[in-house]
Amino acid sequence: MTTHEVTNQVPPLTGHDTADYAVFEETLRREGATSALDELHDVGRQAGSAHAIALGDRAEAHPPVLHTHDRYGHRIDQVAYDPSYHELMEISTGFGLHGTPWASDDPHAHLVRAAKLSAWGPVDAGHQCPISMTYAAVPALRVDPALAEQFEPGLTAAGYDSSFRAPSEKQFITAGMSMTEKQGGSDVRANTTRAQEQADGTYLITGHKWFTSAPMSDLLLVLAQAPGGLTCLVVPRVLPDGTANGIRLQRLKDKLGNHSNASGEVEYVDAVGWRLGDEGRGVPTIIAMVNMTRLDCTIGSASSMRAGVLQATHHAVHRRVFGRPLVDQPLMRNVLADLAVEAEGATTAALWLAALTDRAEAGDEHATMLRRVSLAVSKYHVCKRSPIHAAEALECLGGNGYVEDSRMPRLYREAPLMSVWEGSGNVAALDTLRAAAKQPESLAVFFEELDEARGSDRRYDAFVDELGSAFTDLDTMEPESFQYRARRVVGDMAIALQGSLLLRHGHPAVAEAFAASRLGRDRGDVFGTLPTGIDLAPIIERSTPKGTGEKQEVVA
Repeated sequence: MTTHEVTNQVPPLTGHDTADYAVFEETLRREGATSALDELHDVGRQAGSAHAIALGDRAEAHPPVLHTHDRYGHRIDQVAYDPSYHELMEISTGFGLHGTPWASDDPHAHLVRAAKLSAWGPVDAGHQCPISMTYAAVPALRVDPALAEQFEPGLTAAGYDSSFRAPSEKQFITAGMSMTEKQGGSDVRANTTRAQEQADGTYLITGHKWFTSAPMSDLLLVLAQAPGGLTCLVVPRVLPDGTANGIRLQRLKDKLGNHSNASGEVEYVDAVGWRLGDEGRGVPTIIAMVNMTRLDCTIGSASSMRAGVLQATHHAVHRRVFGRPLVDQPLMRNVLADLAVEAEGATTAALWLAALTDRAEAGDEHATMLRRVSLAVSKYHVCKRSPIHAAEALECLGGNGYVEDSRMPRLYREAPLMSVWEGSGNVAALDTLRAAAKQPESLAVFFEELDEARGSDRRYDAFVDELGSAFTDLDTMEPESFQYRARRVVGDMAIALQGSLLLRHGHPAVAEAFAASRLGRDRGDVFGTLPTGIDLAPIIERSTPKGTGEKQEVVA
């Protein structure tokens, strides 16, 4: 008798097109960007290939290593990456996922980039940190036209160069961010790093940063205390004369996830930098970068949700229990559909924000105001939902999902990062209410956007009415009470925004499920509690991968 006959195991999820997702095509068609569909599917096919998946596995399994000194004792402050990381960076920059939209004359460049980033996202989250930082650095650099002219071409060129040389000597460069200090965290005004102006107009920077994203980047945007207050500076890793700048890598962080990315502590010892913007205007200057990375946090969380749904539906289609496919079991269908609805709402909002960015960058003031509040609420809500979504998607695979080679544990470890990065949940929620208080017109524009869907669903109308009443109440509250309710109000704003978008542009079955559960509050406290009477078939169909079956590569 054979004791090791393998049956009822699910084939690897490879050989599929990750861009084969209805929300992508529906959004691009609605925005008039269908010319990008072929390019998007090229990204999706590569992302779903066994080769790309193996690259992500290798980069995850072989995290970067810090070398502070060479064999002779000279300080070098270098990070060694696995070759898979560099290949991933080459592919991503070749796709234009970094700064290329800023140099494009395509009116939909940011939307197209967001869709491609979302399709590529499940391959590996770590290398996307410098990709995102490089994308986000460009609008901050534009505060100083001379610095933008000097560095923007390298940040927007479609290519990758990991060599340790001066930015002026390289065709392709990357950027990172260095804000956080051990005593301050999100309170960057408590920073103690100092910047002193020199006779030639440069600044010497001295201090210790507790967390620096992508420290091996060619440029770092650094916050430091200058005589005129907290100031943003552009600090190169290598000076124009080819010598190393005074940037000392103290250690790399041992993180929960994001293992392929080198996040580290950095000490600045008379590091040379150029002032970006006026002294004392560091926060307003760097917020242009933060807003773009917050957009990528929203895109990343939505992409993570969709990746979890793809794994869960793929498993359920191929796994049989009690004599029939798992996907046909009623309760599992409810869980899968609920997960898919969450992912569609998040993805729809993320792509809408990217399209809004295109309009804002073209000079549309209405879009700029609408993005201000909508980005903050979406960053808060979508990123907070991602971890519990990942946990439920993992559970759909049962014990198999808890095993590392399913890749679901990696998805689970990555999920909390987007909520922590660029402002935790509290920071994002309070930022929303702060914007509403300082710029009431931005809140008015937000509610005008919600009004576009009025009359399409009674549950939506009631939900928006209740939300409006909450803001009326907040106007009369003490500041402490105002903060106390921030998460509830901002979360409802995000739900209302997703509901508005789905009711106007989404698939009818998805919109109905969202309205009944999220807007009508007919839902339990876990996934899989959609009310009865909803057509689940099209919801699950839209989130089931097609064309799988490519042979898996063996990861060394």
